[in-house]
Amino acid sequence: MRREVYRSIKDIPREEHLAGGTGLCGGCGGLLALRLLHKALGPNVVFVNAAGCLSLLAVFPFSPFRSSWLYTAMASAPAGAQGIRDALDVLIARGKLSKQEDLTVVVVTGDGAAHGIGLQATLAAIHRGLDFFYFCYDNEAFANTGFQTSPASPPSSATTTAGPGGVAGRKQDLFELWRVQQPAFVATVSPSHPLDLMDKVARARRLVGPKLLVSFSSCPPGWGIEPAESVEIARLAVETGVWPLKEAREGRVIHTVVPHERRPIEEYLRPQRRYRHLFEPGRRTADLDRLQADVDRYWAAVERQQRGVRSARSRSRAPCRPPRTS
Repeated sequence: MRREVYRSIKDIPREEHLAGGTGLCGGCGGLLALRLLHKALGPNVVFVNAAGCLSLLAVFPFSPFRSSWLYTAMASAPAGAQGIRDALDVLIARGKLSKQEDLTVVVVTGDGAAHGIGLQATLAAIHRGLDFFYFCYDNEAFANTGFQTSPASPPSSATTTAGPGGVAGRKQDLFELWRVQQPAFVATVSPSHPLDLMDKVARARRLVGPKLLVSFSSCPPGWGIEPAESVEIARLAVETGVWPLKEAREGRVIHTVVPHERRPIEEYLRPQRRYRHLFEPGRRTADLDRLQADVDRYWAAVERQQRGVRSARSRSRAPCRPPRTS
């Protein structure tokens, strides 16, 4: 897919709206993605934070943001966003706030709240058509409380509450949960692909209504990687096909980055300590084959869909010929 706003690394603004030196873990993928999101949105933003890892960003009386930050309980960030959006609209309607001073309302939440305790409020906000961004940093566990299993934990990954073989269930598909509600915009992003991330934010900003982003978020302490490896692990997730970069408007899914020659999933799994049991003390070939097959099955379905779209387009472009007459 051709990018519209951020086509080159030179298009990324140099101005920073999120200062360094925060209390978060080194190499946090969620923080990397949030920094890029903030660059794309600019400084006129109010963040509504559901309790989670990123709650450590702004600890009273200190804040790394040039924008505003509101802390809420885990379940109620979208409700807090509704209150702020309503207040801004009332102030503008009464002439007490100019449209130039309006703020973009952004919910920031981890996957634990997004999939679980916060999902009810999110679905209600989508149903009401709330004009806001919802940014989920997906580190695939309840990372801030000890890395317990969450609905976003992938199969066979180790958590502090999973059995010896890792998580037994499947990773819940948050993108699809949101997409079927037909919000204004829904997408997956990754800090390893900054132009893709920022272009999606810039294009989504033109739309009115719920705009939902779920970001791949490497977690060095939980995943067992070095902080310096965070972006490379995120890149491998995209290049192996584990983390598809896609978006949907009005229910239609478009893949914005397609790995034409996908790398084996093992290249993504092996560097992470949470998957070490798949390789040591012996290689668990059946589990690795199953994980690879899941990825292959997904991309085979994508290719079938793309062939169908191409075929439909070619038929629509075919010249119309008059029917034969005897």
